[in-house]
Amino acid sequence: MALEHFDVLVVGAGISGIGAGYHLQTYSPNRSYAILEGRERLGGTWDLFRYPGIRSDSDMYTLGYSFRPWKEAKAIADGPSILNYLEQTARDHGIDRHIRYRHQVKRAAWSTDTATWTVDVERGPEKELVQYSCNFLFMCSGYYNYAEGYTPEFAGADRFKGDIVHPQFWPENLDYSGKRVVVIGSGATAVTLVPEMAKTAAHVVMLQRSPTYVVSRPEEDRIANWLRRRLPAMMAYGITRWKNVLLGMYFFNMCRKKPDRAREFILKGVREQLGPDYDVDTHFTPKYNPWDQRLCLVPNGDLFEAIKKGDASVVTDHIDSFTETGIKLKSGKELDADVIVTATGLKLQLLSGLEVTVDGKRMDLSKTFAYKGMMYSDVPNLASAFGYTNASWTLKADLTSAYLCRLLNHMEKTGLRQATPRVTDPALEEEPWLDFTSGYVQRSIDEFPKQGTKAPWKLYQNYALDIVSLKFGSIEDSAMEFSNPAPREPLKMAS
Repeated sequence: MALEHFDVLVVGAGISGIGAGYHLQTYSPNRSYAILEGRERLGGTWDLFRYPGIRSDSDMYTLGYSFRPWKEAKAIADGPSILNYLEQTARDHGIDRHIRYRHQVKRAAWSTDTATWTVDVERGPEKELVQYSCNFLFMCSGYYNYAEGYTPEFAGADRFKGDIVHPQFWPENLDYSGKRVVVIGSGATAVTLVPEMAKTAAHVVMLQRSPTYVVSRPEEDRIANWLRRRLPAMMAYGITRWKNVLLGMYFFNMCRKKPDRAREFILKGVREQLGPDYDVDTHFTPKYNPWDQRLCLVPNGDLFEAIKKGDASVVTDHIDSFTETGIKLKSGKELDADVIVTATGLKLQLLSGLEVTVDGKRMDLSKTFAYKGMMYSDVPNLASAFGYTNASWTLKADLTSAYLCRLLNHMEKTGLRQATPRVTDPALEEEPWLDFTSGYVQRSIDEFPKQGTKAPWKLYQNYALDIVSLKFGSIEDSAMEFSNPAPREPLKMAS
């Protein structure tokens, strides 16, 4: 049976995959494409996570697409609103007609002879094996394992009589109203869950081993709403988007260049929220510098409000063991709980665990270098979307999709079928793929590709630099090898 063939296969129908579909049909309209989605619905992260209060941890004027304005009043949006935005985008642009659900991509094999990928897919609940072929494979499957979250081994967890829940797999029927809740963790998920659960729980404790930098920000962007009332939607959106990009870049650079000043600024905000008597040093002052790990955003200071009301509290300590009725801490203190939420993080996973072979050779992608943050040395015609760690995911995903279209158009123009990044600089030194000290990154960093010490192998985490490189920079450089011309059609003899 002949394989169904597409010029481009996109893997994942989340925020990156839907954006990829738009770019392909707009900027490379003569290329056929399909989006393979392992789950039964689109949305990715915004459909998977269903825990109370799920929301963006960055503003929607930058998390939204460059081509579709965010028109809601709230800049810090809840999960259902974001999912609705993605569904509308896919429907309005006809992208949803290209999505094939319950298609779990497992393996991809490249053949130089045919200049194609053969992709093995498990389809449906029966996991029926089907195959597709494509000229270019674009992985938009995110960076973490959808099937498994990260939970440390807690001594005595089997003794606990209440419910233990991981936010990635939130039970629909969990009733925590009037109950004592302990949320283990201090990252974005924890600071979202605590104030939301505190609305109906008897009390919620955020139990952390060490603090995280927490910044309060208005839920609505007054300037954006003012502009939207007075200007065309795309113009107002564009101005707000660049305002937020530039402010974010300014603050990140200040954190890196003047960390003491940035720390003082953040902690001053916390003290203003919680008052002079609160122990900010213990509970909200990390040992690392701002942006060595991602900052946590709380809209309208909701976490601080819950603490001030007495509905929530923060405990900074280490867990000794779970007990039948809660958690015993290393300090000897015990926390009573009816529900324990392990907001202990994600398990990172490169390309959804895809097995990649090139001309019969199994590729270990952890040994490769990342080219422009999206392709892999010695792996032809494969790219992946990965957002910024210091800004909104979609900013980089949009640029990646736009660059991919430029690359495809260049290959069509030159008649070459294969684009392969090659490390040609013997002096290139390797660095970790992500310069982040967060536990979820450090646990998995060895499984990811390396970055180099200079372009095009260096990840700058800088939107302005990436615009110059990916949107306007030359497609041809010393690190990208174009090859494999299309075979000529045989000449037909005149009769």
